Amino acid sequence: PHSCEDLRAVGAALEQAALFVRINPPGPGLREEIDEVLAAGAAVVMAPMIESADRAADFVGTVAGRARTIALVESKAGIEDLASIAATPALDEIHIGLNDLSLSLGLTNRWAVLAGDLMRDAGHCVRAAGLAFGFGGIGRAHDTQLPIPSDLIYAEYARTGATRALIARSYRVGGADLAAEITRTRVRLREWQDTPADARETAHAELVRLVAQRDSW
Repeated sequence: PHSCEDLRAVGAALEQAALFVRINPPGPGLREEIDEVLAAGAAVVMAPMIESADRAADFVGTVAGRARTIALVESKAGIEDLASIAATPALDEIHIGLNDLSLSLGLTNRWAVLAGDLMRDAGHCVRAAGLAFGFGGIGRAHDTQLPIPSDLIYAEYARTGATRALIARSYRVGGADLAAEITRTRVRLREWQDTPADARETAHAELVRLVAQRDSW
């Protein structure tokens, strides 16, 4: 478990980035937790398990403009109410969590949610509401050792219009230079954004093929 002391330590080390924190799901104690992380310097707050517009409104209303707000949607109920969540006044971003969403949908593995058009449609819905859209997380650029090569996941960011991602722990494996790895990631994401739509669909078809071969997480 992390603490606000950890948050302050991270904030003290930042030179360019905004201090980001993911809080606990909204519930009793929400206001106290948000007040605490804001006092520790958080500039971006993500709330998980946002399953309805009411829950999103409670979260955003509690932050009350004191930080950037991100709703983490990661359940079947949240996806079904996505348009209403995206219409929440003062909400800044929506991020789709793939692991819990895959479980909620009863899918066989965490990548299966990318195999259809669910993420593409979600991206269109969120961006149409004027919000930034992101989903899941990414590995290092050109990493072919992952169950699904990172390049195919990068292609999905371009295909869905996603501009936000969490990054995997693998970015620091073997003492890798984090800044250099992030630069490589940004370059590769831009390359996919500039790739014709038919090439993205070809990559998507390959992702679908590989996902179908996996029956585990």
